[in-house]
Amino acid sequence: MHVMSVVGNRPQFVKAAPLSRALARVGSETLVHSGQHYDPELADLFFDELGIPQPDHALGVGKGTPLEQTAAMVTALEPILARSRPDVMLVYGDTTTTLAGALAAAKTGVPLAHVESGLRSFDKSMPEEQNRVVTDHLSDILFCPTDVAVANLAREGLTGDVHQVGDVMFDAALMFAEVAARRPGPAAFDLTPGEYVLVTVHRAAATDTRAALEALVAVLHAIDRPGVFPVHPRTAAKLREAGLWDRAAAAPHVALVGPVGYLDFTALLMQAAAVVTDSGGVQKEAFFHRVPCITVRDTTEWTETVTGGYNRLTGLDADAVARALADLTLPGGDAPSWYGDGDAAGRIAAVLAERFG
Repeated sequence: MHVMSVVGNRPQFVKAAPLSRALARVGSETLVHSGQHYDPELADLFFDELGIPQPDHALGVGKGTPLEQTAAMVTALEPILARSRPDVMLVYGDTTTTLAGALAAAKTGVPLAHVESGLRSFDKSMPEEQNRVVTDHLSDILFCPTDVAVANLAREGLTGDVHQVGDVMFDAALMFAEVAARRPGPAAFDLTPGEYVLVTVHRAAATDTRAALEALVAVLHAIDRPGVFPVHPRTAAKLREAGLWDRAAAAPHVALVGPVGYLDFTALLMQAAAVVTDSGGVQKEAFFHRVPCITVRDTTEWTETVTGGYNRLTGLDADAVARALADLTLPGGDAPSWYGDGDAAGRIAAVLAERFG
């Protein structure tokens, strides 16, 4: 069995890590990096220290509008698919890379498998929602992380080759937690474990308009305890363009710092009192590490974290964030096993081996 995996950003490499290991036991893998995002730590640390395979193909797409990136990726993937002739293409999540891979597979007749299928925020204005819906409807095999995701697909008439396998991000969290725990974490920023807030905001809805950026600045000023905000380059650029960087940096308790790698971010998250985020992945990671999550969005694809009491949706509302920070209690008892047992990668590899082995 020959699998082509197409990834484009750091979270997708993290998700691919456990699956690459599982695929190596049942077949061969060609790994394609679109270049949608480039992170030196990803290349230098992940590949070397954690044993993630080096990409076989680096498309080097780089910056551009989503349409420009999609067109460039599809164009670059076509000859690679023709030469490699994989049995199946594997795509992850909901990025521009995910959509481009799905379109390239569909147009060249290569069977497509989608990891993290069935997630829905029900907000079609989100680029991520557009990408995941189109990818699901083009896919031949759909790997769902939760029962909710399976139900979402069923409502859209997708009930064929659907598999609830658990969440590969949970696999990765278990795989990397011990390594991350050895990183400096809060000590690198003179923070006390369990007494600080970790902030991460980067999505278009929070950064593409002046009103949203002003609301983000207000949220930073509303945080009433020590905090650290590793600022995504996109967010930093938008704040500077709007002339709001100095106001953001003047937040009395939150330090704005440069981006940190996945392991350092995980080390910060594991010891935080709370995380304030607009990231889908970070919402789950907070749950994995039992850290209260405040999501500055109006919707989420990880609805079970909200209904279960581990995550609060506040939007970019400074007062709502302040209220959520005033009450960071989590449900008692054992946490639900919504995301499986840490072997989603093994289940995915087994299904693919049965189909194409």
